[in-house]
Amino acid sequence: MTSISITEPRSKLSVTALLLPEKAPENVAFLRAYLGTPRIVPGIHAMWTGPEISCPVPAADLAGQAYAGPLPAENATLTPQPGDIVLSYVPPRVWGGGPNAIFDIGLFYGQGARLFFPIGWLAGSVVAQVLPQDHEQLAAACGVIRRNGACDITFSLMEA
Repeated sequence: MTSISITEPRSKLSVTALLLPEKAPENVAFLRAYLGTPRIVPGIHAMWTGPEISCPVPAADLAGQAYAGPLPAENATLTPQPGDIVLSYVPPRVWGGGPNAIFDIGLFYGQGARLFFPIGWLAGSVVAQVLPQDHEQLAAACGVIRRNGACDITFSLMEA
């Protein structure tokens, strides 16, 4: 079983999320390829979706990468649950006319989340779930990030 370690020192975020390759194979393949080496991704509390720390994958990390192609909605949701790790894909030119696709890793930590954006509803793929014993720590750390503002979150693959 493969999992992801998700950490951020200032908030003391340190959780493990199990990947769900049987439910979201293409999206998990993207994440495995992207996280082939540990990545530091900027994180910020989401504005539209509720209790989420949004981690947009930097365009520089995607340029020229074979894994950075269009992704289907798999294990799709519009209402992520606490502990869900959701990969959202927005095709080029859809949001604001920008030429690059958007890939966003969302860390959902509370009730009432919804994937509603200025461009409308956008189904995201639940690619991993935080271990149940880490839910409280996730919520507490995300609350700190919400109060403190932008941060850098480290994502690392862990093979079991």
